[in-house]
Amino acid sequence: MKIQHAFRLGLIGTLGVGLGLLLITMVHSLATVLTYIGVAFFIALGLDPAVRWLERKRFKKAFAILTVVIAFLAVVAGITAMVVPSFVNETNDFIKNLPTIVANLEKQDWFKWLEQQLASIDLTKLLKEVVAWVTNPANISKIAGGVLQVGLGIASAISGTIIVVILTLYFVASIDTIKQSAYAFVPRSKRDTFAGLTEQITSSIGKYLVGQVALAALNGVCAFIVLTLIQGKAPILWAFVAFVLALIPLIGTVLSTIVVTAMQLITAGPTTAIVILIYFLIYMQ
Repeated sequence: MKIQHAFRLGLIGTLGVGLGLLLITMVHSLATVLTYIGVAFFIALGLDPAVRWLERKRFKKAFAILTVVIAFLAVVAGITAMVVPSFVNETNDFIKNLPTIVANLEKQDWFKWLEQQLASIDLTKLLKEVVAWVTNPANISKIAGGVLQVGLGIASAISGTIIVVILTLYFVASIDTIKQSAYAFVPRSKRDTFAGLTEQITSSIGKYLVGQVALAALNGVCAFIVLTLIQGKAPILWAFVAFVLALIPLIGTVLSTIVVTAMQLITAGPTTAIVILIYFLIYMQ
């Protein structure tokens, strides 16, 4: 087959590939900013139902937005102030006591049985290597990237949080304008259908986010209560882990069940692990 204008075809193809690589590079360099925008937009969708509810209660839109955002930030700040200090202390205690936990673990009957079943794997040696690596400050420093990197990470997290809060305020206040601007790009004959679908989707996403966070919070609070009542190890730490994992759609609660039960089995023993497993199974029903 004879190719007409081969040079022109090659030039256009090269320009197309170059443009594609340029777009990929731009998206990669803007990944952090795009993440902030995405997080802020989803938070705004989650807060929008509360804003609309206040508007139905005859709040002016500006006051409704301000009330919802302040309440949201107050809840987040309050939970952070209550949970973070205990979370940090329990995490430090867990790392500090890890050698003792492993020593006690090796004496338990279920661990000896497991070691017999997995005769080809030296579990005791493996655990000791893990403990030696985790408790070595040099390795922790490598993970963190040094003191300077930790400081830069904290500063970046603070600035990122401020940016997300500002973007959330903007999106909550402008969500209707953003929708109307998007509708303007749709042909008039299909605009009403598109607008109706968009309203249904955004409303569903907002309600879903509120429901998912509420269920995850309930999971974390109930896990904390049960762990406290049965004297489980590091209840705040593992309740927080249960909350974070429960935010994952579909498999989040199952993951939190596996992780928390396994850690209670290792740190507190089989009785505590069985009780917390029963709680999770009842909760998932």
